Amino acid sequence: MSKIRSSFGARTLRRVTAAGLVAASLTVAPAANAQTTPSIDTLSSDIQSQFNDLAAQSREDAWNSRNAMLDSLEAANPQAADALQPVIDGAVELIFPGLIEQKNAEIRAAREAEERAHAEEIAREKAAAEEAARKAEAERQAQRFDVGPCPADARICVDRGGRRSWLQDGNGNVTYVASAISSGMAGEETPAGTFYINRKIKDEISREFGNAPMPYAMYFTNNGHAFHEGSPAYESNGCVHLTHQDAVRYWNDVPMGSKVFVY
Repeated sequence: MSKIRSSFGARTLRRVTAAGLVAASLTVAPAANAQTTPSIDTLSSDIQSQFNDLAAQSREDAWNSRNAMLDSLEAANPQAADALQPVIDGAVELIFPGLIEQKNAEIRAAREAEERAHAEEIAREKAAAEEAARKAEAERQAQRFDVGPCPADARICVDRGGRRSWLQDGNGNVTYVASAISSGMAGEETPAGTFYINRKIKDEISREFGNAPMPYAMYFTNNGHAFHEGSPAYESNGCVHLTHQDAVRYWNDVPMGSKVFVY
């Protein structure tokens, strides 16, 4: 059966593509720079030679061959590519009916699936952010939030024992509460006291700990202590770990020189 298809396909392709290539050559104007741009006649000859074994290929290989021919045409002579695509597609459809429509449908389906997945991810992130904001706002509205000894002019407060941290507006009003934090482990505790943000490095890494990532790092001591994105489920080596959402909020809301109070 494959021999019959191959023999029939080769003869038919030669007739169809020869006629199509001649017609295409009549519709393409001469290239503006004939010395550097391949002519339609040269391209037609190259395409005709690539058609010789098309009928013997599988559907997948035929699709790949079709795309390779169009890519090479586009690179060599875009005007010729536009004229020859119907000829190439017609020849492919003659031997493999419905192949081009099938593949285009698969491409559309894959693109739509990717777009849906992206939209769903955005929706999840938005829902999580809204829920975190709702909880923080509810706590502020209920006026149940205990700021402890943190002074009113501090922009960031950290309660190590309570595993809490929050932002203030400089007048003692709480503007944001981190969803979760962790601080230094025993023997490497996060230092207590009053500090000031002295460096901000968005894509920081820790060379001391094997180039471990420290996104949205905001240093508040000269000994490497910083707020940065990290898992609040694990104690740190002295830094204050924040979730991604909280690290971004701290980074955006806290300018250089801001006062930090840790207790």
